Amino acid sequence: MATKTSVPRATAAESAPRTSRYRAPALEKGLDVIELLAAEKSPLNLSAISQRLGRSSGELFRMLQVLEFKGFITTSDSGTGYVLTNKLFALAMAQAPVRSLVETALPVMRKLSHDIGQSCHMTVASEDQIVVITRIERPGDLGFSVRIGYRREIVRATSGLVLFAYQDDETRRTWLKRCRLKGEAAESFVARADVVRDHGHHEAASDFVRGIVDLSAPILRGEVAVAALVVPFVHSNPLVKEMTEAVEYVRAAAKLISHEIAHGDEP
Repeated sequence: MATKTSVPRATAAESAPRTSRYRAPALEKGLDVIELLAAEKSPLNLSAISQRLGRSSGELFRMLQVLEFKGFITTSDSGTGYVLTNKLFALAMAQAPVRSLVETALPVMRKLSHDIGQSCHMTVASEDQIVVITRIERPGDLGFSVRIGYRREIVRATSGLVLFAYQDDETRRTWLKRCRLKGEAAESFVARADVVRDHGHHEAASDFVRGIVDLSAPILRGEVAVAALVVPFVHSNPLVKEMTEAVEYVRAAAKLISHEIAHGDEP
């Protein structure tokens, strides 16, 4: 059972702005642009980017051209501004631990989707958000699925709560700071996470699509969640009549992936 996590109190040192020993102004400008676009849901043009970052259009114009040439950003289909491409996501997916996790999970996810007739996807934590790193679509012509690369705040996602539930206390405190969750809101989130850990899974009605319930279970390495398996359960599905049955399938699949990961770590 998880121990209670105290809500962090910021110290003067933690509240002070971070400073770097070395400076690389051009690199910093490029990273600022990437981070800004990653946080935005709508395209931003040069003027908006300049205003948000507090920099002149002149100093950002060439930076945007280079980032576009290198494939990190592109002009939106509507032509109203710049958006990120999937290049950064592809680079992250190329890392051995992530690639191994996906390769291990996919066969289990395919069987899960076939057995219950539902789509499924897997998420990991990225700073203060969850990100979908792989998915399997429901068999047949119709279904609901979440695109790879989709991101959402940890504190607002079903899988975010599951991931948080299976972290040690120090990591929990770090995540709460990243998510800027304090006071009663943080205490409530921690309490909900402890309930999830006691139950071994989480289910919550989607706040995006009526009639869908997100079912999520942790994928563990030891006692720590490295990912979360999620099924957006559609009630009209004919293969699994009861959601409680689907929950057991999701839990079993997550447990199997966890076992395969542990087995793969053995020399």
